[in-house]
Amino acid sequence: MSGTESLICPITFELFRDPVVAEDGHTYEKQAIIDWIKRNQTSPITRQPLCIETLRPNYIVKKLVDEFETNVRAKNYQFKLGTDVKKAKRALFQTYGKSVFEAEWLGINSNETKRPKIILLKIDGARAKKEASFCVELSRHPHIVRTYGLVEDTQQNISDDEPINSIMLLQEHATEGNLVDFLQALDSLPASSVLLEMFVQISDAMSFLAHNHIVHGDLACRNVLVFHFDDNEPKKNLVKLTDFGLSRASTIYQSVQSVKTTTMTIVPIRYAAPELLSVNNYSDSYTEKSDMYSMFLCGKLIRKVQFPGQK
Repeated sequence: MSGTESLICPITFELFRDPVVAEDGHTYEKQAIIDWIKRNQTSPITRQPLCIETLRPNYIVKKLVDEFETNVRAKNYQFKLGTDVKKAKRALFQTYGKSVFEAEWLGINSNETKRPKIILLKIDGARAKKEASFCVELSRHPHIVRTYGLVEDTQQNISDDEPINSIMLLQEHATEGNLVDFLQALDSLPASSVLLEMFVQISDAMSFLAHNHIVHGDLACRNVLVFHFDDNEPKKNLVKLTDFGLSRASTIYQSVQSVKTTTMTIVPIRYAAPELLSVNNYSDSYTEKSDMYSMFLCGKLIRKVQFPGQK
C-alpha cells in the first residue's frame, strides 16, 4: 500500500478500527479479512493461502489511527484554511452553487503521509452554524461520504452582522469521481451483479438517512461517489452517497435570502417526484417518498447509461 493509504483497509477502504497483520505481510480490518478468508482462503492482494489463526494485531497502525481521530475530535470538527488544511487553487469540479477542490492536511498529525486523502466541498448560498457534529456523525456510515468537519477561511473579511454566503466541508476523497461520469467513461457495461451491488449500497445509505429522519432531497447519480470498482467481484465495489447535508431537514445549513439561486432552491428535475414540480413551495414538499421516487429513477438510469461502442 502507498503511504497515503496506509491507514485505509484494502478490503473496506475505510480507516482502520481493529487492524491486524496477515501472513502476506499486509494489514487488514480484522472482521473484513476474517470474512474474506472464510470465503476465499487466500490473500486478497497476493493470493497466497491465509489462515485466520495467524492474524496478529497491528498496534502501530492502531496507534496512528487513534492519534488521527483524537486530533480531529480535538479540533471540534472545526478547521482553518491555511492552518489545518491547504486548498488547491483550481477546482476539480464545479456546478451551480458547488465547487470541489483537492486538499491536503496541515499540522494535524506529525506523520503527513499516513492521513486519508481529502477534498474541500465549497457550497455557496448557505451559512454554517457553530457546530459541525450533525454532519460528521451522520457520515459515520460505510456508504456515506465521511465529513471530517467545517473549514473556516480565515482570509475572509466578514463582519459579525454579515452572513457568510458559503461554507466549506472537509471530506474524504473519492478518486474515481461520481457514478454517472465513471460509468460513462467505461468501455463496456459492468456486470449486472456489480450494478446491483452499487444499488444495494445506495439503498443502505438512504435507509440510514431515513432512520435518522433526514430527507436527502437531491438523490442523483452525480451525488453517488465511486471509491473502488471491480468488474469481477461485485462485493469489492464501493460507492458512497454525498450531499445529504444539503437536505431540507438538515439543521446545520440555512438558506441565505440574498442569494437568488442556491443548491437549496434548485429542483433536480430529472430525478424529482411529480409532486415537487406541481407546487409553489417545493422546499416543504420533500419527504421520504420523494426520495424513494428519486432512488427508483437513479437505479433505472444506472442500468441505462449509454456506453461508448455500444448500441
